[in-house]
Amino acid sequence: MEVGIVAQRDNDRAAALARTLGARLDESDVRTRFDATTAAALDRADVGCSVDRFDECDLVVSIGGDGTFLFAARGANGTPILGVNLGEVGFLNAVGPDEAERAVQREVDAYRRGELSVQEVPRIAARTDDWVGEPAMNEVVVQGPRRGRGGGGRVEVRVDGALYDAGEADGVLVATPTGSSAYNLSERGPLVHPEVAGLIVNQMAAREGMPPLVLASDHDVTVTVTDVDYAVVVSDGRTKREVEPGTDVHVGLADRPVRLAGPAVDFFEALGKLD
Repeated sequence: MEVGIVAQRDNDRAAALARTLGARLDESDVRTRFDATTAAALDRADVGCSVDRFDECDLVVSIGGDGTFLFAARGANGTPILGVNLGEVGFLNAVGPDEAERAVQREVDAYRRGELSVQEVPRIAARTDDWVGEPAMNEVVVQGPRRGRGGGGRVEVRVDGALYDAGEADGVLVATPTGSSAYNLSERGPLVHPEVAGLIVNQMAAREGMPPLVLASDHDVTVTVTDVDYAVVVSDGRTKREVEPGTDVHVGLADRPVRLAGPAVDFFEALGKLD
């Protein structure tokens, strides 16, 4: 069995826990690999690799906050992920640091028995006629060259080809229920419970227009931005791609969900940390 470990960048506490978990897994005859940054922090270049190779592992452990989890998920690509929360909001990390060793060992034992239980969480992706974007756990944003004065344009939103709204805005955010508490919430979008199979369509800084829309997850949302030099498509705040004005950007379910190992996150307890 092989377990990949990702620790939050520049976090000594996360690195120390990664070292402890690695030693515990060695004792259990489990091969361990770390992402390159974590391996460098631990002086373990011999077992470091790109996170993109974590899909070769049987289990991935993410140590930190939701940002670290999103980073790990990009490389895991279907491999179950166990999230260890170091005190942040933690909508994706159900295990506390004090229970991390026991939790990881439980998942290892379950895997060896063929009884590893996972929860699938949907991802979304943008596509045009020419390319398909990187899957996002939280949101895909389609906007003008930048946010703020002079950065937006005319934005048209269609659902399965039917016009929902058109007008001046900075852009449009399409979020999953998982991402409803992230960027969407800062844009005054609704909170959606993670058990709801839906998508959130939220216009950003619209001059006028319709309110945020929640719809079933099997719909196709098309966003078209004009009156700009170019538009930008952003996946989970990280991967950015420029497109020509007037390009129809379709956003819908990605082919592969993220698979969560370990206990389920208490959604309402996590909400309490937003204050």
